[in-house]
Amino acid sequence: MKRHEQSEPVADFGIAPEKVGHVIVKAREYGAKVGAWNDTTDEGDAEEDPAAILEDFADDPTAEELAGFIGALNDDEQAALVALAWVGRGTFEAEEFDEAIETARSERANATSKYLLGMPLLADYLEEGLEKLGYSPEEIVGDIM
Repeated sequence: MKRHEQSEPVADFGIAPEKVGHVIVKAREYGAKVGAWNDTTDEGDAEEDPAAILEDFADDPTAEELAGFIGALNDDEQAALVALAWVGRGTFEAEEFDEAIETARSERANATSKYLLGMPLLADYLEEGLEKLGYSPEEIVGDIM
């Protein structure tokens, strides 16, 4: 797998890049169905309550598949996936990836799939996280599609 020349690649970041690629593809499919994440609904602002969006799409097969895939990952892989999303959105720097994983483990309160599906830009965050760790998300996703 080709990696970006810009940064020193992280040899093992706790989850296979191909699994991250699968999540990216499915998150994009799911995001396309959900539409605008910041629409206001009668139940409140979706940005303030991402669970409201998940309830609207609870029977969506793509959401179910993605939630099932994330739920089937082991705890270490789930923590790495959350940490990767955090690196992608800028909560942690790539150099702090181990700290991000530990934080993901210690702060886990709900199902990881529910937390990640509540991130409006999940696919973008994961792609950016891969880039920051020295991987080419285009190649990873391209291999899956």
